[in-house]
Amino acid sequence: MKLHEYQGKDILKSFGLPIQEGIVATTVEEAMEAARNLYPNPTGKEWFVVKAQIHAGGRGKGGGVKLAKSLDEVQEKASQILGMQLVTHQTGPEGKKVHKVLIAQDVYYPGASEPKEFYLSITLDRVRCCDVIMASSEGGMDIEEVAEKHPEKIIKEWVDPLIGFRPFQARRIAFGLGLTGQAFKNAVDFIYKLYNVYRATDASLVEINPMLKTSDDRIIAVDTKFDIDDNATYRHPEYADWRDLTEEEPLETKARENHLNYIKLDGNVGCMVNGAGLAMATMDMIKLSGGEPANFLDVGGGANAKTVEAAFRIILEDPNVKAILINIFGGIVQCDRVANGVVEAYKNIPEINVPIIVRLQGTNADKAAEIINTSGLKVIGAVELREAAQRVKEALGA
Repeated sequence: MKLHEYQGKDILKSFGLPIQEGIVATTVEEAMEAARNLYPNPTGKEWFVVKAQIHAGGRGKGGGVKLAKSLDEVQEKASQILGMQLVTHQTGPEGKKVHKVLIAQDVYYPGASEPKEFYLSITLDRVRCCDVIMASSEGGMDIEEVAEKHPEKIIKEWVDPLIGFRPFQARRIAFGLGLTGQAFKNAVDFIYKLYNVYRATDASLVEINPMLKTSDDRIIAVDTKFDIDDNATYRHPEYADWRDLTEEEPLETKARENHLNYIKLDGNVGCMVNGAGLAMATMDMIKLSGGEPANFLDVGGGANAKTVEAAFRIILEDPNVKAILINIFGGIVQCDRVANGVVEAYKNIPEINVPIIVRLQGTNADKAAEIINTSGLKVIGAVELREAAQRVKEALGA
């Protein structure tokens, strides 16, 4: 589950990490009120940052982050950003509509030293099977370019799952960033606490970019990207209402409501498979046969007529789908149940007008074949996976 910047900052603050303070707003009027409430004792010299809240990076380069040097400018910038279709390198050319803005304090104030931006993130290294903390002295909007062209500037510290994250590792990261004095001490504390947040929230990614050393040597989170593992959300009911469905792919939302594992892709062959491994193999075979998978869809081990029909409806809502490949291995799930689901879906969804290739192997495969063969449906049967992929290729006219 992806969180907005303001939600991620609320979590960080609840764990005692310093953040760039801000208030979220959904209208220009709320934005003005937020700006007035940010500074308890205003002097008239306060600056603000108006930040679009969408689930994508690159907001600054896309025009979704603007500096406002007065309340009048807060009104002007909020009016420009709210409702805009924000296009970044992560949204694709269609962009995302901005429904919320964060009105934040400007933390790049003058002082004894120059503010300095850093990058800090924590995620799982699937190759080493342990968490990895990554940091760089080149934080800010160009971090992707830094990682691509200057990988030597990315510091990595892996966490042994048997002994956990140790204080000396936080110090090693802070040293690697070139920090000294009070800024060094504050950074060590920040990094150590951030790892505790990552573990306590079952996050799959926590990214702070930039992590700012202010002119008075404070270390604060100016922006954050926060992803919570969907498989662990049941342990965090306090975040249940934080999911923003307007930011998510509608078909993926429908799939989740039907207890299906679905990820939309850009291809033309809809896939309905049971088991993640078989789904990946099916997608590979489709590509090797000249097609492109339109989705990842795992109906799971409890597939029945209802879930198969729901899967059909979701796949067919993608206008790019030109054929559907059903590939089921009956281990836990029984093939005849899936076959009955295919027949029922055909009866209930008259708009099925694409070729359907069916491969049902395993438990009750013979019964499934009989159900399909006597149904009168226009489906194409296959026994081997390679054969099924070939039938897809023929159906596409490739």
